[in-house]
Amino acid sequence: MENIIIIGSGPAGMTAAIYAARANLSPVVITGMSPGGQLVQTSDVENFPGFEEPIAGTVLVETMRKQAERLGVRVLMDEVTSCNLSGDVKKLSLMMEGDIESSTVIIATGASARYLGMDSEQALIGKGVSGCATCDGAFYKGQDVAVIGGGDTAMEDALYLSRIVRKVTVIHRRDEFRASRIMGQRVIDAKNIDIMWDSVPEDFLDVEKGEVTALKVKNVKSGEITELPVQGVFIAIGHTPNTALFADYVDLDEDGYIKTENTRTSVEGVFAAGDVQDRHYKQAVTAAGTGCMAALEAERWLGTQG
Repeated sequence: MENIIIIGSGPAGMTAAIYAARANLSPVVITGMSPGGQLVQTSDVENFPGFEEPIAGTVLVETMRKQAERLGVRVLMDEVTSCNLSGDVKKLSLMMEGDIESSTVIIATGASARYLGMDSEQALIGKGVSGCATCDGAFYKGQDVAVIGGGDTAMEDALYLSRIVRKVTVIHRRDEFRASRIMGQRVIDAKNIDIMWDSVPEDFLDVEKGEVTALKVKNVKSGEITELPVQGVFIAIGHTPNTALFADYVDLDEDGYIKTENTRTSVEGVFAAGDVQDRHYKQAVTAAGTGCMAALEAERWLGTQG
């Protein structure tokens, strides 16, 4: 039986593994089918401490993995298909390796940015299409960008970007925002933010060039299609925490995020770190911080079990 199994291999999971390994707990990391999580979709990361020059998200994740393995972490390229987190022994079933048991589990499965699902959008993710304004906004300094959405997340992204880029165009399918009144009004009042009401994206240009050059936008009332020249498009229609597998065991909030107290979940011996329990910040560095916290909490909990 293992001491600690960490589910997820992004900044939260790998940081937890590094700390657990240095505590001589021989942690096991289950990578999932998308090793590295959302970070691998970021072409350049320049806000993670310790790197003077921008580093590709894939390279950053790979560096974390190599560091963890150097410290003795066992990394399994596998996926958890089912689990039983009740009782003293936590049981996981893996797609390829079969069943595995552990005294503690750290859930670091992250959250998935919601995208529109259009082929051209998917082809340009990381090439001008992003689900994280605070991650990628700085790359569009002095340029024109669009934000898709009408909730508080979209308003926050638009206001954040307005301080960096030349112009932000908010595209919303209705004639009023779903966001709180004060946030919506701030966007309306901003000098370099335009709003396209009653509008939806129709197509992302230019897949052939491998970069965003414009966005085709359709007015849902008139049917008119216009072409909006932009260099970046930020999808701000929310995130979905990857918690469905654990819903029968740990307490979740109304949006599916795991409820935690200092990374402790409602189940003894089960901890959560990163975007799976963070509905506010969603940054690689904050995920790494909670990964550290979860490993320390798990180590302390194991120390109380005799």
